[in-house]
Amino acid sequence: MTLENKTLLVTGGESGIGAAIVARFLSEGATVISADISVTADTLQDVGDRHYRMSVDVTDEASVHTLFKAVGAQTGPVDGVVNSAGIGHDVPFLDTPLELFDRILAINLRGTFLIGREAARHMKEQASGSIVNLASVSGLKANKGRAAYGASKAGVILMSQIMAVELAEHGIRVNVIAPGPIDTPMVQEMHDRETRAQWISTTPMGRYGSPEDIAGAAVFLTGPDAGYVNGHVMVVDGGFTPSGIMPGSK
Repeated sequence: MTLENKTLLVTGGESGIGAAIVARFLSEGATVISADISVTADTLQDVGDRHYRMSVDVTDEASVHTLFKAVGAQTGPVDGVVNSAGIGHDVPFLDTPLELFDRILAINLRGTFLIGREAARHMKEQASGSIVNLASVSGLKANKGRAAYGASKAGVILMSQIMAVELAEHGIRVNVIAPGPIDTPMVQEMHDRETRAQWISTTPMGRYGSPEDIAGAAVFLTGPDAGYVNGHVMVVDGGFTPSGIMPGSK
């Protein structure tokens, strides 16, 4: 129970990686708030067993402020935040509509900024806290069809490192998880059979990861064992990033 007596907030906590992180945090003894635009309640719902839910639009400053105000009033100070809310599309660069580019950056980068800034303002008062931002291996190396998505995740990585430098004096750590190919509903929708084969052929472990693989990394980075880890990008990708082009890849 490494996170017992901690209050943790997870955006995008109702599906995919976010839902796995919520479940793992609860199993580690934390009080957990799942903040997701799919939740219908605009007030904090107590769903039992230290688990709360509330709607949030991470791109909207007022919505983010309302979320943290409600959490502070009902559960007390937040010890850690995981920014997991995000969207992605595989679209060739020349075919990427401006509206889609703007939407991906708004949710993935602007949303991470707004949640992180509001969290840090509250954590500063208690002189402690941990923020974990979800990026992607597509923010570290070029992947076809990901001009918007890759740009948003590269922005998350650099912004997180700046946050880590500036917020350390307030006792706040900021780190990044960069997943590789993970079997989530979003990825299953984006990756057809040929795309899956290409990812698997260039991943040394020869498979997609699971949302639970990312949840384990989130537990470490928010927990006491990572007390001196700050500004780090933890890549969880089965060896994809360092592998280069492997035999059989296209």
